[in-house]
Amino acid sequence: MRNLIEEKFVEFYESWIFQLEQHLHQLLIAHNNINTMSEIELRGLISKLTTHHKAYYTAKWAAIGEDVLAFFGPVWLNPLEKSCFWLTGWKPSMVFRMLDRLRKSWRPTVVLAEAQVKKLEELRVKTRYDEERIEREMERYQVAMADRKMVELARLGCHVGGVEGESAVLVEAAVKGLATRMEKMVKAADCVRLKTLKGILDVLAPPQCVEFLAATAAFQVQLRRWGNERHNVTHSYAS
Repeated sequence: MRNLIEEKFVEFYESWIFQLEQHLHQLLIAHNNINTMSEIELRGLISKLTTHHKAYYTAKWAAIGEDVLAFFGPVWLNPLEKSCFWLTGWKPSMVFRMLDRLRKSWRPTVVLAEAQVKKLEELRVKTRYDEERIEREMERYQVAMADRKMVELARLGCHVGGVEGESAVLVEAAVKGLATRMEKMVKAADCVRLKTLKGILDVLAPPQCVEFLAATAAFQVQLRRWGNERHNVTHSYAS
């Protein structure tokens, strides 16, 4: 059964994805008219997308303060979307692979200059370093979860009738401590995601940004669409 936080985020995410589709439609129009649009118009579209992404993280961070565990098993995502998850979101280094594939299809008017390629490669290295740092922290967290004291506290919490008195205080303090560490890791991963996105957009020219944002939005929208269709088909066969 979903809790209140999950119910609210399901509603928020459905609305957020719907708005992302609207933004994608505008980006595709710009993509088809890239040579006739002014830089001001292109920057306006880019700003709308970045604001939309910031709104997601604002809502997410407010929710994880209430229930961080909900984001490690998000009920608002389908199995296909979850398969692409890295610490409750997209893996930052993934966008560089997407950018590499995208560059092969770019028109001469939007190809990257040598200086841009160098800056993006530097950002790729920095992003991978940040990912590895967070993954090491996640490993330390998993070791802490298996720590003997934590196991004993978990056993206390599993006794029939629950726990009372000092044991209850110990269990609650341990759970809160772990939740706080998880929240910090999620926010650290989100910060890498946001820094990577901003870093790429800072390097790219407006027409290139539009192409890149259209590709990433299309991927996210299609992933949800295909995942939902497959999920619905699977459930129809099961029933």
